Amino acid sequence: MNRSDTQTHAFADHPRAALDHLVINTHYDIDAAQTLFDGLGFTVTPRGYHTLGSVNHLVVLAGGYLELIGQPRDSDKVRQEILDSPVGIDGLVYAVDDIEACHDRWLALGLDAQPVQHFSRPVQVADKSVDARFSTARLRPGQFAAGRVYACRHLTPELVWRPEWMAHANGVRGISSLLVVDKDPVQAAESYARLGLWGTDFALEFAGAGSLPARFGELAACAPQRDACFTAIRFRGGDRGFISARARALGLPVREDVDTLALALPAFRTLLEFAD
Repeated sequence: MNRSDTQTHAFADHPRAALDHLVINTHYDIDAAQTLFDGLGFTVTPRGYHTLGSVNHLVVLAGGYLELIGQPRDSDKVRQEILDSPVGIDGLVYAVDDIEACHDRWLALGLDAQPVQHFSRPVQVADKSVDARFSTARLRPGQFAAGRVYACRHLTPELVWRPEWMAHANGVRGISSLLVVDKDPVQAAESYARLGLWGTDFALEFAGAGSLPARFGELAACAPQRDACFTAIRFRGGDRGFISARARALGLPVREDVDTLALALPAFRTLLEFAD
């Protein structure tokens, strides 16, 4: 039995994983992040205000979405976990139907999961304010060195996946992968596999920091400079010529290959890729 067969057998009892969303932490600079994603041709949702104190914008796509999250400067409620986490791609969020069962399973794996948390934020629908509600199970920071890992159950999914928010001028259709950099990529892959195995719509990629220049060229300098980090989000589809022109107009570094467009958001230590 070769190593690949051994890994397949070892992971056979792991649950299937589904992406809920990825998070880009902006700290106090959510205005700038909103401007960048709007400028790149994404439809960015109106600002949301969590009962926890944070604010957000979404880029809603079929399957998982992208969340820009930040802390308002003038708020009397500070969501400290946002400020304690680094700027950049900071959250990998699993979609689950039973949040309590997910929480208990993580505890059974020996992981340190915080108590299930319930929160909401108001959403304007047809000139009416209604609450989008969520339940989350969060792993205490540090167990996965690249960033925050948690699970989410949407109690009101119809208030997130709205048709008017899912059409993007740049033609992007979905999120296909997240690149995780780790000093031991093989061990990191095995650690994440305990949380679930991904299907064909989304994948976690693993690499060492030394491999980034070959893939991203000079853009690699804009990646987080840490031993472990969430580094790049790859989107499915999109008009690469349109996105490249928009990125250059915004002053963003761009790298174009035959099949892939990559760009950097230096202020947010984030790399984005666009491919069919």
